[in-house]
Amino acid sequence: MADSLASQIITAIGGPENVRSLTHCATRLRFELVDASKVDQNSLEHMQGVLGAVPQSGDRFQVVIGGGVATVYENIMHLPEMAGVGGASASGDGQKSNADVKAEARSKARGKVAWLDSFFEYLSDSFRPILGVLLGASIIIALVNLLISLNVIPNDEASAGWVFVKAIWKGVFYFLPIMVAYNASKKLKVDPWLGGAIMAMLMTPQFTGLMDAKTTTCVENAALGTKSCMANIFGLPMALSDYSGNVFVPLLMAAVLALVYHGLKRIIPESVQLVFVPFFCMIIVGALTAFIIGPIGVWVGNGLGVGLAWMNTHAPFIFAIIIPMLYPFLVPLGLHWPLNALMLMNIQTLGYDFIQGPMGVWNFACFGATAGVLFLAVRDKDKDMRQTALGALAAGLLGGVSEPSLYGIHLRYKLIYKRMLVGCGLGGVVIAILGWLFPSVTAAGQTVHGVTTTAFAFTSLLTIPVFNQMWVYAVSIAVSFLTSFLLIITFDYRTPEQKAEVLARAAANQKTAVSSVEAKGVAPAAATVTATKTEAPAAAATTTVVNAPVAGHVISLDETGDPVFASRALGEGVGIQPADSTVVAPVSGVLQTVAETGHAFGIKTDDGVEVLVHVGIDTVKMNGEGFDVKVKANEHVNAGDNLVVVDFDKVKEAGYSTTTLMTVLNTVAFASVTPKTGVDVKAGESVIDIQR
Repeated sequence: MADSLASQIITAIGGPENVRSLTHCATRLRFELVDASKVDQNSLEHMQGVLGAVPQSGDRFQVVIGGGVATVYENIMHLPEMAGVGGASASGDGQKSNADVKAEARSKARGKVAWLDSFFEYLSDSFRPILGVLLGASIIIALVNLLISLNVIPNDEASAGWVFVKAIWKGVFYFLPIMVAYNASKKLKVDPWLGGAIMAMLMTPQFTGLMDAKTTTCVENAALGTKSCMANIFGLPMALSDYSGNVFVPLLMAAVLALVYHGLKRIIPESVQLVFVPFFCMIIVGALTAFIIGPIGVWVGNGLGVGLAWMNTHAPFIFAIIIPMLYPFLVPLGLHWPLNALMLMNIQTLGYDFIQGPMGVWNFACFGATAGVLFLAVRDKDKDMRQTALGALAAGLLGGVSEPSLYGIHLRYKLIYKRMLVGCGLGGVVIAILGWLFPSVTAAGQTVHGVTTTAFAFTSLLTIPVFNQMWVYAVSIAVSFLTSFLLIITFDYRTPEQKAEVLARAAANQKTAVSSVEAKGVAPAAATVTATKTEAPAAAATTTVVNAPVAGHVISLDETGDPVFASRALGEGVGIQPADSTVVAPVSGVLQTVAETGHAFGIKTDDGVEVLVHVGIDTVKMNGEGFDVKVKANEHVNAGDNLVVVDFDKVKEAGYSTTTLMTVLNTVAFASVTPKTGVDVKAGESVIDIQR
């Protein structure tokens, strides 16, 4: 019986003894390991059910699962061999604590300012555990809005049914401060129930009822549509506000609570801490929150909301373009959480949010790129990538979650970002122009340039109805999606080597399938149908040799020092230590790929032989410097035509090998591909024999 996915992951991660702690977020398993070098990353990346494997700095490692991550996490933690492994404490063997390991990993992963890295981690871990309920609430809001727009249900605030449905999702956002306080306290190693209880104090009917007291004076804020009140508490003035939906207050409160909590634990005897630590915390931090922290948090949130609203009003084009262009870089590092917090604050203070529209542009540019990858994976019969892209695309379009796309695909293939950013920028321009020409009108009657929403929504297909000026939003995300999609399928997302490896693997799988059919005694005609897909057209000349692309000494692929070529994953071939600077076409055919950096060329002959010429090893890092390319993709070349003139002295100065590698990518399609090594040749002389 095959091992479960949980067992396979633990084995590939280096065994249970290599796991110091394990937690999970919305899509990823987050490992802290004893020794990250023990991880079998290749096994993880090709494991069914795993979307990607992402090594972090230090001994931190992430395994991207997707929407089913919680189930996989539970399955792992229930494995007998994982008994005693958790996410809260380090093993008691004298090794560094989890907190120390995390601090070091953050510092290495993000920068040299440790406190800033810790701040972003604090924000991230305060919101991450409640992503599920936020997503669920946003989908309910979207479906309700859709049914209202279709006149299926009436928009009747007086209806008992409508009030009930509204309560289902309203509870998430009303009590959001308590949830954030719980998570933030837990992050700071404080009793999370204590943090939640202190925040709940500010939301009780008794506290909110102070606004209606006879001695309380209130002032209306016309800009925000809110009411500010001042009460007299034991002779001291207390500013009163509606704290429902506020996220800045619990974040500030939890930070102060941590100082008080850990300070009290140092001075109160351990035998009575259970009683007196919560007692003093509730009195001290409760009072500080009501009198000082709460008003400051409201002031900070209001100020940031008004500032961004001013920018959206007076510089809408800049705002609408900069948001989708920033998000692709913020999300992988977890630096997008401050903006997410501002979205929630905007809804709580202004009654609407204007950030999520441009944010949706980035999300759909991301999903468009993933759709393009899926299209190419289907075309190239890349089974592994097809599974990864399909799962990531489903998570994105239906759930609005970008992490499976980012960690499973985009950050592994850096060319994707070049295509995707064009989609982000173009979508931003569209939403800026249309948002200005067709402004939104809020429930309070305000005219706002841009797309707005009254709900915190994960930007997916299901949540399109929550946006005001829905058609503007729909057009903008469609532009960003299609732009990224078309750029990916037109210009690809892989380097020539990566594409060649995929094609070679697909050809090998095809040959294996044909051999399996023949071995089972199926009529040869059935196998022939598949096999003939790689055979040459009847009228094409038969290619029997591949010539040297450059003059020099011919060596075996095993001697080149490149493990990928030496493994024959890209087919059989040769390496040539060049004695000349001109690299020519080794065969006649069409240039299927021409690397932008000029270091690699893929040629397909008329009779189906696919040849890769790779000039130097790791020379892609030279970014084309020293490479004078003479051809373009899709051109037809004859054997001996110049491909590129290379300054090999400059390659040597840069520290890279000049060995030019050449392989027959679809080696498995032929009876034999035989290299001629150990000889000196001129360009155009035969170095590989092919037998059909």
